[in-house]
Amino acid sequence: MSDTDLIKLYSQRILALAAEMPRTARLSAPDATAKRRAPLCGSTVTVDIALSDGKITDYAQDVKACALGQAAASVVGSAIVGLTPAEVQHGRDQLHAMLKSDGPTPAEPFDGLEVLAPAREYKNRHASIMLAFDATLDALAQIGKTDCA
Repeated sequence: MSDTDLIKLYSQRILALAAEMPRTARLSAPDATAKRRAPLCGSTVTVDIALSDGKITDYAQDVKACALGQAAASVVGSAIVGLTPAEVQHGRDQLHAMLKSDGPTPAEPFDGLEVLAPAREYKNRHASIMLAFDATLDALAQIGKTDCA
C-alpha cells in the first residue's frame, strides 16, 4: 500500500469520526451485551443495547479498532437509537453490499458510512468495519431469544 493509498483510506473525515465516537459509556442495565472480534486484525467492539416496544432506546459501545472500524462505529452509534432491529439489519446489509459487491452507499440514517467507500479495495479491513453492526445484531438476537423463553 502506497502512502497515497493510506492517505486516501484514512481521510480527515474518517479520523474525525473516529475521534468523535458517541455513546462510549457502558449502560448500567442493558437488555443485552455482545462482543465481536475481527480475527485478522484483532479489532473488537462490545455493545450494550436497551430495547423497548421493538425499538432501540439506548446503546453503548466499547470500540478497540482501527480508524476505519472506529469511524463505522461512530456512524452506527450516532444513528442507532430509535431504530428497529430490521432497520439495523438493513443498514448492515447495505454496508456489506457497499464493501463486498460495489453496492451503493447505505441509505439514511447510515449514509455517513459513505466515507468508508474507499475501503472496498482493502478486504482485510472489512471485518473491522462491520463489527459495530455485527455486535449490535448479536445483542438484538439475544433479546429476541430472551423474549421467546
